[in-house]
Amino acid sequence: MSNKSFSLGEIAEFLNAELRGDSQTRISGLNTLLNAGSGELAFLANEKYVSQLADSSAEAVILSAKHIDESQSTAGSYSGALLLLDNPYLGYAQISQWFDPAPTLVPGIHPSAVVDKTAQIGANVAIGPNVVIEADAIIGADCYLGAGSTIGARSQLGEGARICANVSIYHDVSIGCRATLHSGAVIGADGFGFAPTGTGSWQKIYQIGGVVIGDNVEIGACSTIDRGALGDTRIGNGVIIDNHVQIAHNVVIGDNTAMAAYSAVAGSATIGRNCIFAGDACVVGHVNICDNVHIMARSLVTKSIDKPGAFSAVMPLMETREWRKNAVRISQLDSMARRLKALEKKQ
Repeated sequence: MSNKSFSLGEIAEFLNAELRGDSQTRISGLNTLLNAGSGELAFLANEKYVSQLADSSAEAVILSAKHIDESQSTAGSYSGALLLLDNPYLGYAQISQWFDPAPTLVPGIHPSAVVDKTAQIGANVAIGPNVVIEADAIIGADCYLGAGSTIGARSQLGEGARICANVSIYHDVSIGCRATLHSGAVIGADGFGFAPTGTGSWQKIYQIGGVVIGDNVEIGACSTIDRGALGDTRIGNGVIIDNHVQIAHNVVIGDNTAMAAYSAVAGSATIGRNCIFAGDACVVGHVNICDNVHIMARSLVTKSIDKPGAFSAVMPLMETREWRKNAVRISQLDSMARRLKALEKKQ
């Protein structure tokens, strides 16, 4: 656990929040409204939890003025300090870094690491046990490479990239600044390319492209991004990818798109900027999805989407509002069939 502590005044100044309470009060951790105790900071972002405020023992709570207005009697019974923000959840996200208990990285190369003599290593880089860095790789300043990770030939890491334990980065992969790759991620493996021979077997298509990943990207544990067959697979700036996500060869994903666990995108599909894929949402190959599209959980996108909005489907794809109407109608089919049968008997 972290031994860090900060004054409420420091926290309020950092968040640009209105503080109602003693600015000298020390905060040593974060917790939920229900479980927070002395010296801990909680947050209230969802109206469903307003009732928990009255019984909270948190030293201070981040919340919005509307939560006080909506439940003045409840909020009034809470005796701790308040930090008022328009967006409490964002405030919690921003301050969470101050209490991150992850060990401080110490620059240096572990004796068991294998670093090719042609590799370029920037300043203040931490390279853990059994790391392998192959020929002509470039590691930017302030990077961290966790135990057992591999950086392939001619691959590049931008400044401040964090590569956790047992990540495999193949050859000719470019990863931007401040990217985070969690354990088990595989970047640049061969795409699933095979041609039928006509005799029941398959001819491998060698994947001669690479992978280009932008700045401030986070890739979850055990997710895979395949290299391009011809040209590169491309992931834009600020993209966030959950655990167990599959990105196939020559996919393009626009800036700031978010993909939840078990999502998958087949080869040569293009995903726009600021899209959201809920869990297990999938896209077939060679389709285009425009900016600002939200694909609901377990939907299968089988055709291109050319206008922003929320979409749901098993089969076929349709706008979410239409899908919901049809889902209701499906649940009524039995009673409709019974009524129809009764009408037919009367004729």
